[in-house]
Amino acid sequence: MAQREELDDERLLDGMPRLGLGTWENTDAGTCAESVRQALEMGYRHIDTAQAYDNEEHVGDGIADADVDREDVFLATKIWTSNLAHEDVIHTAKESLDRLGVEYVDLLYVHWPADEYDPEDTLPAFDQLYDDGLIENVGVSNFEPRHLDEAQDVLDAPLFANQVEMHPMLPQDELVEYGRDNDVNIVAYSPLARGEVFDVPEIQEVAEKHDASAAQVSLAWLLQKDGVAAIPKASSEDHIRDNWGALDLELDDEDVAKIDGIDRREREVDPGFAPWN
Repeated sequence: MAQREELDDERLLDGMPRLGLGTWENTDAGTCAESVRQALEMGYRHIDTAQAYDNEEHVGDGIADADVDREDVFLATKIWTSNLAHEDVIHTAKESLDRLGVEYVDLLYVHWPADEYDPEDTLPAFDQLYDDGLIENVGVSNFEPRHLDEAQDVLDAPLFANQVEMHPMLPQDELVEYGRDNDVNIVAYSPLARGEVFDVPEIQEVAEKHDASAAQVSLAWLLQKDGVAAIPKASSEDHIRDNWGALDLELDDEDVAKIDGIDRREREVDPGFAPWN
């Protein structure tokens, strides 16, 4: 595979661009493909989707339409919980590649440790896909430390990332520390808490100080943490561009302390099968 085009070191995390485009709920064929194309031509190089999002084909169309080489795109998708038996992982991962129109993905996640997930059965299938060159990295999503320990014991391939909900009202300090200690990157989904960050006074104050948006402040707060990437979802060009501006925003220690001090703890994604329930 060709070498991914050079990005500034501070914008990469073990080769993964630290700011990506999330595509959850972006299911309209034209809108999804166009948002992916716009993001890539704006400078994004990390695109995140999932089998459960029902948009892999549209994401693939956007990548194909963009004036960016496939090898320069860090593409991630996720295996849904009903597909986590060994043979189902292999079969449906190949179906995902077909829908995306690619020969490999850069990162394949276990979407949740639920339903058909059995580490001794599921994870060797990820190892097989890794060994066969169909995936470049193995990831998990919504894992707690005990699940991460178990996964690392079973996997032969390195565990590259844990994708979890993370934002100023859910800082995930324990998982961030675990990631630093065990070389597991954190990829923050719902990094804007589904819009809840826009109404937080501390974030508004920092945004006014820097003449920035609340979204940019929240993303910059995440991206200044060691070992953390973020994948805000956006479908309009204005929102995609606004989020991209977070890369140019540098928060000072006072700003970070103010956001760290937010006295709210809220989880926006909390299904009954979640491992913390």
